[in-house]
Amino acid sequence: MRRIAFLWVGLAAACIALGAAAAFETRATKLQAIKTVGIVSAIGEEMSLTQAGLTALSNAAQSVSISAWGLDELIVQQATKLLSGRFRVQPVNYRRAAFAAIRDSAVAPVNLLRSDPFKELVRSDVTPQGLNAYIVITRARSKLGNGRNVEGVGLAEYRTLLADYGLIHALYEVRVIDGKTFDVIEKRAAAPLDNTGTVRIAGPSGSVDEPFEGSASSERLRAAIADLIIRSLPLTLGDMHLIDSP
Repeated sequence: MRRIAFLWVGLAAACIALGAAAAFETRATKLQAIKTVGIVSAIGEEMSLTQAGLTALSNAAQSVSISAWGLDELIVQQATKLLSGRFRVQPVNYRRAAFAAIRDSAVAPVNLLRSDPFKELVRSDVTPQGLNAYIVITRARSKLGNGRNVEGVGLAEYRTLLADYGLIHALYEVRVIDGKTFDVIEKRAAAPLDNTGTVRIAGPSGSVDEPFEGSASSERLRAAIADLIIRSLPLTLGDMHLIDSP
């Protein structure tokens, strides 16, 4: 009986491995067949201001408009430059607010029973239709310190009994959506650029000395957020096998 049990365990493991290999092959085949793409970006219209830690003064995150920064335009421009070596990138029209309104993250556990929330939105709101695929870049979410969620572009102040730490973040995820079936071919959240900071989150971030100084009017802050995006985007697209890894 024990031998039979081991055989069943081995068979199950082999089936799982074969299934994973088949899924990878299917994904790779679909990516290889893509010739034309459109890029949708909806992460950069607002910035969150978050306080967390043992001595945080406020439990409610605030937000300010940063639409004047043009971060989504920057993302489309950078992604177009990176992807043009392999794909024919065509401009697309879409309602940015509709994509930004959806709160869903690849960082959170995946609910396999729920359809991806961006699938129907790409079908109904993006023009022109008929491209091989659409690259959709939206906000991602991560935990900070004592369990507070941070999302998208933001400034966070993490307080302890001994010190305060300032953090900027640009958390986003990238989907490749099939232009015919609207199924998600690939989905990945941008990874941290490094893990050397005192306070760490699951995505592109960096330390700052005075996190709330100047906020949305600060050109230095805008440049720092833009730098996180510019440095992380080629790494993320490379991890997704959309471009050669840098």
